[in-house]
Amino acid sequence: MTQADDIPVLIVGAGPVGLGLALDLSWRGIPCTILEQRDGSISTPKLGAVGVRTMEFCRRWGIAQRVRETPFNPDYQLDMVFCTSMTGHFLARHEYPSLRDDAPPDESPEKKWRCPQLWFDPLLTRCATEYPSLDLRYWHRLEGFEQDADGVRADVIDLKTEQRTTLRARYLVACDGAGSNVRRALGIDMAGTRALDHSAALFFRSPALTRSHDKGEAERYLFFGAEGFWGNISAMDGRELWRMTVVSNEAQVEQVCRDAEAWVRRGIGRDDVPFEVISALPWRRSQLTATRYGDRRVLIAGDAAHTMSPTGGFGMNTGMGDVVDLGWKLEAMLRGWGGSRLLDSYEVERLPVGERNVNASAHNYFALKSVEDASELLEESARGEAQRAQVGAAIAEATHTEWETLGIHLGYRYEDSPICVPDGTPAPPDHPRYYTPTTRPGHRVPHAWLDDGRSTLDLFGRGFVLVRLGAEPPDATPLVEAARRRGVPLTVVDIASPRVAELYERRLVLVRPDGHCAWRGDAAPADADAVIDVVRGAAPRADASR
Repeated sequence: MTQADDIPVLIVGAGPVGLGLALDLSWRGIPCTILEQRDGSISTPKLGAVGVRTMEFCRRWGIAQRVRETPFNPDYQLDMVFCTSMTGHFLARHEYPSLRDDAPPDESPEKKWRCPQLWFDPLLTRCATEYPSLDLRYWHRLEGFEQDADGVRADVIDLKTEQRTTLRARYLVACDGAGSNVRRALGIDMAGTRALDHSAALFFRSPALTRSHDKGEAERYLFFGAEGFWGNISAMDGRELWRMTVVSNEAQVEQVCRDAEAWVRRGIGRDDVPFEVISALPWRRSQLTATRYGDRRVLIAGDAAHTMSPTGGFGMNTGMGDVVDLGWKLEAMLRGWGGSRLLDSYEVERLPVGERNVNASAHNYFALKSVEDASELLEESARGEAQRAQVGAAIAEATHTEWETLGIHLGYRYEDSPICVPDGTPAPPDHPRYYTPTTRPGHRVPHAWLDDGRSTLDLFGRGFVLVRLGAEPPDATPLVEAARRRGVPLTVVDIASPRVAELYERRLVLVRPDGHCAWRGDAAPADADAVIDVVRGAAPRADASR
């Protein structure tokens, strides 16, 4: 067994979350190594939507335009259609524009995008590996690890050559999915519901499908029969690639995969539409959050920390929030200005967000399953027509929070964070559909367009930013000097715009590298050193908030 040199951050798993962490660290100038036990190819795409907050992260990394250039048809309409089949009875519709016709919400410089995993993972791989400091190792599996006060020793096997290597890393981050071996080795339990159901993902190709039904273009066709909601077909490229989900159970899901063609025909509603099944994959729909997000120098993120129903598309996007929270903290520790409490804040901040999003996803799933009586839904009768009208109206009303989720993506907040200085103001509502912009400590700092065409979000990311607002902003010297004394990277930005000053609520706003507010006030704090020590994780926040 050979011994490798020290690695700043060792990442286990090269899915979108592991790649996102590698990209964030590489963008920050932190070398890292990724271990992936497969070759990185995608046989059945799981994720389809890149949420607005993840697109803001991509904007920060300079890759948002590359995401927009991936192959999904930008002119394809993205409605949600409820029906008995694509050629059967229509129940209801939520109308949504195509990617080309959609506009960013007022609250963000970006809009959500359709970029299925077929393209998103390879794009992240290309972008991350453009940094020479990233070492991506396919066909490498983590066999075990031990940690001490200074780092982690990882035992790794090259699955092609069977050569065993011991790697030495300062930190290890497991992005190795729902069945995370690292999480299990740490003895971390998952809390929640293990199986909401067992479903099948059927990936198929059919260029003829878009012109073979009367429901119009839609991002998703959701199917209801006498048993209620039983599955859906989603557009993967807006042209010929489709993914079907069939809701099943543990005893029957393997048979559903074997009968994939029959289920696709049921969803289409006719037998003469040609299609080719590419893959069929059973999976378990769960509602689980890890009870801890790591142990000392070994941390977990993404599906290793939370697994949720895809209803709402929160899974990967929640994982991206994990790694953006974690990336700057790892940089701070490696560069020496992070305090001993900084990494502890990762779990305190992100675990509640994981629970929130896991539960919101389950709520959306239960909304789809909420139809109590569909026994006459398929009948060609007045009773059948009446039930279809009733079911359509009810299900359309019940599912708004699955499609309209700006509050989920932008409204999460780090309420009890030990590295934010509270100011005693009440929190705005945490609503899944609606987002309230605020600079209240712990919240994402709001977007506003600047006179030079940039977003305020474009100012944040590298280090801390102290925003001074108004025509005559207050003196910020105490905070600047306190940061300098402790080696904390801090930039001062002046914004004179009255419009932005009103949105930002205070004349001084201290923004963390991840874009969340750490402290705010109308004048420099009485003890600037205490504030800087809190936000870098070196002191209890009570020291700065009294």
